[in-house]
Amino acid sequence: MSQVRRFLSFRDFDWGLLGMVLALCTISVLEIYSATLRTKFATFHNKQIVFIVVGMILMFILAKIDYHRLIDWAPWAYGVCLVALVAVKLVGHKALGARRWIQIGPMQFQPSEWVKLVLILMVARYFANLGGRNLTWRDIFKALAMVGVPMLLVLIQPDLGTTLIYAPILVAGLFLGGINLKQALILIAVVLALGAGAWTSGKGLKSYQKARLTSFINPDTDPKGSGYQIRQSLIAVGSGGIWGKGAAKGTQTQGYFLPIPYTDFIFAAFSEEHGFIGAIFVLLLYFFILMRLIQNAQTAADLPGSLIIMGVVAVLTFQIAVNVGMVIGFMPVTGIPLPLMSYGGSSVLFTFLALGVAMNVRMRRFVN
Repeated sequence: MSQVRRFLSFRDFDWGLLGMVLALCTISVLEIYSATLRTKFATFHNKQIVFIVVGMILMFILAKIDYHRLIDWAPWAYGVCLVALVAVKLVGHKALGARRWIQIGPMQFQPSEWVKLVLILMVARYFANLGGRNLTWRDIFKALAMVGVPMLLVLIQPDLGTTLIYAPILVAGLFLGGINLKQALILIAVVLALGAGAWTSGKGLKSYQKARLTSFINPDTDPKGSGYQIRQSLIAVGSGGIWGKGAAKGTQTQGYFLPIPYTDFIFAAFSEEHGFIGAIFVLLLYFFILMRLIQNAQTAADLPGSLIIMGVVAVLTFQIAVNVGMVIGFMPVTGIPLPLMSYGGSSVLFTFLALGVAMNVRMRRFVN
């Protein structure tokens, strides 16, 4: 009973991790303010503050619910998410050629963002129930189907970026669940073969998606088309130098050359204004957050807890790597937001909910 009281008092809450998260959120709000200062989006930093506050409240609420109960509820949530993804395709709000949102009154929400959290719980539940035994091909195919169905539903919206985010959850589950080297190599070979087939056949990927996936190699081949975003991003990052040009003084950002500097390219806008030193500081914050999460996974009370936190780590690591890589020209433009920095309610709320589940596991590491 005393252990339960200690849990409920948030004594074991990871306040150090929360401090680093709030530092990133502060940087996010200030950079969104700077990037939208003279635009019609000038109030977006206020909305971001609301998203952060709501996210923190939800994080504390979710941290109070035993994660074992969340795992038990996961199949029901998975079913609801599949219905929501189908609804998006049928009656979803269309913008920029894609249906990704459901409109409820004045509010919009993106179901594909919530699927990430549900998949983390589902994958943890699935591999924990296997009891750590050697994986059979039957086990692997079931896991592939579980993650593959929502991936296909999101891909046809079309939303390639979010589709790709689901893959690290599966990879983390397979790795921690006990896949052997031979099985892993066969899966990699099959994925590469299917990818090559989809690319050459022209099925599965639209022409603009192909252009995005190839333009980062040499953006100067189409500087006003598919290579424009990466080219302007590279100019912004490079012009920041060591110390940057100062808040609201970036020529690429304030001159409207850098596309959507408050979402996908917020790291480029921040690098232009705060230079190499500022960029390294942000990357170090991400590094310490991920290391803290991994440490919490190592001290989890059971396998489901470790699987949940490592699923969160896999998603955040993938998003950070792809977004930052995109900004500096090492990765293609995929529209994947930078966690805790990019503007957007669905992304911010997912991240805080995922952190809430991770905190939940940490707080219960001494509870039987």
